[in-house]
Amino acid sequence: MENLWSRIEPLLLSVERPSRYIDHEWGANVEPAGADDLTFCMVYPDTYELGQANQAVRILVNAVNATEGLHASRAYLPAVDMIERMREEGIPLFSLEEMAPLDVFDVVGITLPHELAATNVLEVLDLANIPLRAAERTENDPLVIAGGPCAYNPEPYAAFFDVISIGEGEELTPETLLAIRELKRKGASRTEILRALAQIEGTYVPSLYEPVPGDEIAEAGVCVRPLDGAAPRVVHKRIFEGFSESSAWEPMVVPYVEVVHDRLNVEVLRGCARGCRFCQAGMMYRPVRERSTDNIVGAVSQGLAETGYEEVSLTSLSTTDHSCISEILSRLNCALVDTGVRVSIPSQRLDSFGVEMAGLVAGQKKGGLTFAPEAGTQRMRDAINKNVTEDDLLSAVEAACAAGWRRIKLYFMIGLPGETDADALGIGQLAQAAFDRMRAATPKEERGSLSLNVSIALFVPKAQTPFQWDGQIPKEEALRRVSLAKSALKSRAVRISYHEPKTSFVEAVMSRGGREVADLVESAWRHGARFDAWSELFLEEAWSKAAEECGLDMRAIAETTFAPGTVMPWNHISACVSPQFLERERRRADEGITTPDCTMENCAACGVCPTLGVDNQLEGRRS
Repeated sequence: MENLWSRIEPLLLSVERPSRYIDHEWGANVEPAGADDLTFCMVYPDTYELGQANQAVRILVNAVNATEGLHASRAYLPAVDMIERMREEGIPLFSLEEMAPLDVFDVVGITLPHELAATNVLEVLDLANIPLRAAERTENDPLVIAGGPCAYNPEPYAAFFDVISIGEGEELTPETLLAIRELKRKGASRTEILRALAQIEGTYVPSLYEPVPGDEIAEAGVCVRPLDGAAPRVVHKRIFEGFSESSAWEPMVVPYVEVVHDRLNVEVLRGCARGCRFCQAGMMYRPVRERSTDNIVGAVSQGLAETGYEEVSLTSLSTTDHSCISEILSRLNCALVDTGVRVSIPSQRLDSFGVEMAGLVAGQKKGGLTFAPEAGTQRMRDAINKNVTEDDLLSAVEAACAAGWRRIKLYFMIGLPGETDADALGIGQLAQAAFDRMRAATPKEERGSLSLNVSIALFVPKAQTPFQWDGQIPKEEALRRVSLAKSALKSRAVRISYHEPKTSFVEAVMSRGGREVADLVESAWRHGARFDAWSELFLEEAWSKAAEECGLDMRAIAETTFAPGTVMPWNHISACVSPQFLERERRRADEGITTPDCTMENCAACGVCPTLGVDNQLEGRRS
């Protein structure tokens, strides 16, 4: 492979944070690919600081490099200043390990971490000299594969990828790459390879499907259908069945530059069965699978020894839901006493137990605590199946302040299905009540240090959830409801911030759109859209111009509410949660009926376990 370092090095004096682009970090795989290896480059479509911390990239690169006959490298989208210098000098996007152009790899994988990364995907492909659209690629171009959360509605991205992997990739990605390697060795054409890959469970090959005419969609039950028998009608997600028994220690790269979440990350469990009706992750990562206490404690010890980090984060969708979390934290405290190593958990249960667990890891260092009530009234919390009460929150806040915490952050959503003005006011009222409880639980001489920050996000309907049929409220209405929430506050010590509705609007378009949205994405990118998740770089005008150019009504895509059961653009992709369950949960939302967590009570009949043949795997009893 060509090494571009001699051309890249002179640019580093003229760009910010040049260490983003230097290879050979501690722990990186520097072994060259073997002569017969299939070469794979895993790309995170944003800057190194964000991508290096991404556990999915780390996991997949490790899994591929552990497989004989495969070789994996990493790449990240450079920052704007470096992109401009690279284009000026004609330098293509490169892998970090070999400093090699991406277009010389056999396969390029791009993760889709969130909807606002869509234009960055095109920036990656263009900078790598790879044709944007799969239909334009030749036998000499890499196969381009996608995966990640946004793959659960792959249609807005379908035109840009040869293959889209659905589900967890520890086994699926190496299996796919080994199949490509074997087929290439036999001289198979690009078309033959794609037709063969479509037979692998969890693999969606967009070119093998065609749109269903509008008047046939209801009867067909899908918006796209296979062109022939080479592809399945519905693609079911893959899960890593061996997760619970697999080592919690994932070899990791220690970067030269400080990155987001710059610490040792150990995944303690996968999945969540709490069943929040807005939450895509809670649906797509089912069933719940816990790693054992011994596994986790051993991985922390090994990881700290091999990386030198002084902080470890126990990661999952809800770490304090691990059935043995108390034992895990107690053992880590004993193992790490007097070492200066800090243990953190990214989320707290919204009850006194969550505060107790936070206390186990915080020790004397009481930073801040974060809770997510999500809605301001009990009516709305029941509708979204949050299964917490106002007293749960207030008791947790009181316990936290009594234990020494002085800074708390609350997360809410606005625009949830069925929300009224009273619910929006309830956000401010609940925040004020929480602050009043904080003051009451804090000694008078320390009350001046109290801080309560409230963050409000606009609801974005997500595929594969009970709220997938519900539209997003208009941007203007979102701002009005935020103002209502603010009006209910009495204390200046409570600060409310909110996510920009204009970016959440684009998220909703990408989340709900079909194949027609690909033209919108490409047009927006050609009008200058990129790094849309960065508020200072988001170009609303680029998207408006693109919509006009493509003749698309973005508001109709984002804001239209459909009857539950309506066929949506992603019906051919299955997270293995049954459509009947999603419809039932949507009805229960209207009725204010909650559904309990199946790891604590009876099975909720979501359909995941029988479809996949894998049950919830818990180490102990839920507390």
